[in-house]
Amino acid sequence: MVGGLDLSKGVEGMLMPNPDGSGEWGIIYNDTIHSAGRRNFTLAHELGHYLLHRQTNPNGLKCTNRNMADWDEVRNGIEAEANTFASYLLMPLDDFREQIKGRAIDIDLMTDLADRYAVSLTAAILKWMTITDKRAMIVVGKEGFIDWAWSSEPLLKSGIFYRARQTVTELPAASLAAQDVDWDTGRHGHLQPAGVWLGSEPVHEMTVFSPSNDQMTISLLLYPDRAPSRWEMAELEEEQTVDTFDKFMDGRTG
Repeated sequence: MVGGLDLSKGVEGMLMPNPDGSGEWGIIYNDTIHSAGRRNFTLAHELGHYLLHRQTNPNGLKCTNRNMADWDEVRNGIEAEANTFASYLLMPLDDFREQIKGRAIDIDLMTDLADRYAVSLTAAILKWMTITDKRAMIVVGKEGFIDWAWSSEPLLKSGIFYRARQTVTELPAASLAAQDVDWDTGRHGHLQPAGVWLGSEPVHEMTVFSPSNDQMTISLLLYPDRAPSRWEMAELEEEQTVDTFDKFMDGRTG
């Protein structure tokens, strides 16, 4: 059985066994969620659980919106496996690569991908981030705070990631995500100077605001393709130290 129910806020879907012990199973999605893309990904995610995890989880599984963004196999293996299954089922890799070939990486491309595969914008971005060689991050904000964030493998190797699940982190005050910018400004983005987002590099930030929730933002951050070397980092730290000292002395003599 596949069907929708009015589930608790934050719950995207469930895989549930028939309580009569017949061995039948049901996939349930939260029908209060109006985004067809989110529903499609939830259904594919729960189908992944059915095929991969029902034997080891005989009482079923309840999945939240954070589970749908959990692609970390070390932290939560079964959710990451279900997301990977869903992404390949809905967004076949060969076709996905063909769609992004030769195109600039921006919100317009991600929106086109989401429309083509009938998935959410976040699902399209996360799929791209699993295969890209670019240093990139997706940040989802809610009510002025980072709800969750995900760094691509190349960016992780630079040591740049948020621990938003472990610590409460505000959206950077100077970021587009924290400001009341119009749709076009956010979609086209802005090159933020070093220090606005994590790291010591300028970051191209593109942000969209959820039409169904004014307090939710989705930001795609693109870092420079090449990470700064240790020598460049040391020089930058020295410049910052000197600059801080100069400002301190100016304050004392002013």
